[in-house]
Amino acid sequence: MTIVVDASVAVSWCFPDEDDVYANRVLDLLKEVDAVVPAIWAVEIANAMVNGHRRARIDDADLVRAVEVLGDLPIAEAPISVAEAIGAVARIAIGSGLSSYDASYVYLAMREGVPLATLDAKLRAAAEAVGCEVLGHASW
Repeated sequence: MTIVVDASVAVSWCFPDEDDVYANRVLDLLKEVDAVVPAIWAVEIANAMVNGHRRARIDDADLVRAVEVLGDLPIAEAPISVAEAIGAVARIAIGSGLSSYDASYVYLAMREGVPLATLDAKLRAAAEAVGCEVLGHASW
């Protein structure tokens, strides 16, 4: 089995003040399944980490730990072509009110035929609205 893991889930693994049962269960699930993410994923996480550092929510040691945690996970980046981004991803974004970045997770999950793991309520609702399977607590 493979899942799409959005940045909200991965970021919660890296911020001590964002400990979340759902995210931790997804992390445990990655011991048994693989994950795929759009190429923007690493940059989104880096941006969250930089902002967290600037706001003193995390320190340099947390940045090092994040690299260790995320670097060892079975997560593959999946390319999305310009045609897919301007086509399907943009249509999902326009129809749902999501950013193109968030819509790329929905699109990737639909394209790969795998569930999406997210903590973002708006992303979850938009994914469900277009028939994308969303990993829920009942999924495990």
